This record gives sequence, structure tokens and C-alpha cells, in this order.
Amino acid sequence: MTDDPRLVRSLEARYYTDHRIFEAERETLLAGTWQFGCHLSDLAEVGAYVTFEIAGESLFAIRGRDEKIRVFYNVCQHRAHQLVSGSGNTRVVVCPYHAWTYELTGQLRAGPNLKALEGFDRSSVCLTEVRSEAFLGFLFVNLDPDAAPMDEWFPGARAELEDWVPNWDRLKPLEWVEISENCNWKVSVENYSECYHCSINHPTFSTGVVRPETYDIQPQGYCLRHTTECQNLDAMTYDINSGFAHSHEYSSWFLWPMTSFQVYPGNVLNTYHWRAAAPDRVVVWRGWYTVDGTDDETIRRLAVQDRATTVEEDIHLVESVQRGLNSRGYRPGPLVIDPRSGVNSEHSVMHLQRWMREAVDG
Repeated sequence: MTDDPRLVRSLEARYYTDHRIFEAERETLLAGTWQFGCHLSDLAEVGAYVTFEIAGESLFAIRGRDEKIRVFYNVCQHRAHQLVSGSGNTRVVVCPYHAWTYELTGQLRAGPNLKALEGFDRSSVCLTEVRSEAFLGFLFVNLDPDAAPMDEWFPGARAELEDWVPNWDRLKPLEWVEISENCNWKVSVENYSECYHCSINHPTFSTGVVRPETYDIQPQGYCLRHTTECQNLDAMTYDINSGFAHSHEYSSWFLWPMTSFQVYPGNVLNTYHWRAAAPDRVVVWRGWYTVDGTDDETIRRLAVQDRATTVEEDIHLVESVQRGLNSRGYRPGPLVIDPRSGVNSEHSVMHLQRWMREAVDG
């Protein structure tokens, strides 16, 4: 007897363990989707720059004298030395190898003894620019120059977040924490994108914030939109009466493939940014924000509580899953797809796995 063909089975283990699939993802999926680069507050001044890595490529963002932010591949056009590291501020970009010098626009300005090159036109050399977009104070990049704009990828997400986070243009990171998880990035993303496990594994989140029986996740383009009703919030440990709409609600937006925005009661913004480090390791940046980056003991307590409960609980789950994926005894089971959706359905994982498979297999 065989299973009903209508059953949707989870991805085979090789999608999470095979280094060849990981490399294929870097070349296709991660290089052709919108990825978080940095927060715009890091680029407030002319000449400010920040380096980051996307799909195995070193990139840097820099603010020009025209106030425009540009993103470039971090490589000199002379003999390929990397140009900058970390973050800082500079009047021009100077290659450490042979001192070829670039304007903040990426245009070659000068280099030692270039006058000796008869017929050489400096204006023909420019750093290779990368597609970028500002999104609610965050800079996103896409290595595909022909990629559709973010608003086409994630319809409605920008306007919804503007409504839920009304002072986003003044927000700055109060706290960034980078936490490594010993699992494939897709394991971590899938775990984030379903609440089938919440009541069993997240008692603080399930009893203190959301009503898990009302939790639902639906696709909105390439955004997975998390919605839920909240528990009775009278006993919240902080004042949630912000005076803005949605102050008594929680909601989340997952932007495929590696970014999420969570808004907690009181219009408190928390973000996750995944970075795929290896087939079996992902680094998750977790950020909390306040107006002008002002120190706020309430937000710091929330961050500590979140890491000690939901985050720590999830790390144990995803690392156990990765160990299980390496077992020769694993046979992919069916996803629980409830036609009515809801918290006990894995329809959101079904969408994720379809996007994952399409990116690698075509």
C-alpha cells in the first residue's frame, strides 16, 4: 500500500546536509533574493561605510556626497584586493594593495603612475555596483541586477509595517546579538515559520503574549504573514500603552528567504536576520530597537527574557533536527496541511519548501 498522492512530504535530508546543495543555493537562491545588509543608521554621515557578506560575496555600502547610499562588491578593479573591512568613514576609497583610489560613487579617481598608461581612460573604471533598496530604515541588497523591487516581492508588507511601527524612521538598534546555531539555515527558518510546536515548546511565548490557538501564517507574495490574537495583556511586565495603533497586538512578517520583523505589544520592534555560514551552521542576528537608540531598560529586559526562553528553546530544537537529518534512519514524513490552516497546520512550511526546491532544482 502506498500513501495518498495528495500528501505533501517534507524535503529530503540532502537539502539540509549536502554541501553541493548549499553551494547551489549560494549561486541561485541567496544571490537572487533580497537580503539584509545593514541598518541605515550606520550610514548617517557622508563617507560612512559598512561591510557585510551576501551569498559568499563581500560587499560594502557607503554614503556619497550626494547623500545617496550605494552598495559595491568589495573588490578593487585593478588586481582584486579587497578594499575595506568592518565599518568606518572615509573621504575616498583607497585600495590597500596599490593605492588605487575611488570616489564615493565608485568611480576611479587616481592610482600611482597611471599617467604612464598611454590611452588609459580612468572614467572607464568603476567599482561594480549592487542593486539595493531602503526598507523601513534597513538596507537590503540583491545581487541580481534585474530583480523585481521589494514591494513586488512582499506586497503590502512595507505599508503594514509602517502602520505597526509608526516611528520607524527614528528607530536605531539598541542591541544586536549574533547567535550561532548548529543547523542548516533552512531548518532554522522553517522552525521560525510555524507555530505547530509553540504550545509544546514555548510556554512563555504561548501563555504570556500570544493565544496559540489563534496563530496563523499565510503567504503574501514572498512574505509569510504571521497573525494572532494576544493573551489578556493586563499582567504584562511593561507598559504597552504607546498611544499608537496596534499597541495591544503582536504580529510578524517573514521576508523570504532570511529576514523577519516582529512587532510586540507596545509597538516594540524586534528583527531576525539569518546568515548561512555552512551547510550545518547559521548565524542569526537578533535586533531590538528604540527611538534614537536611547537606552531603555524595558527593552533590554525583553531582549534578555526572549533569549532565555524562546530563543534558547528554539536552538535546542533546530540543532536536534539537524542531528536527526544526518541519521540514516530518517524518512521524510508528511507535512500536516490542514485546509483550514491555523496553528496546527504546516502549510507555511509547505510554501517555504516549495520555494527552496524551486531555487535549487529549477
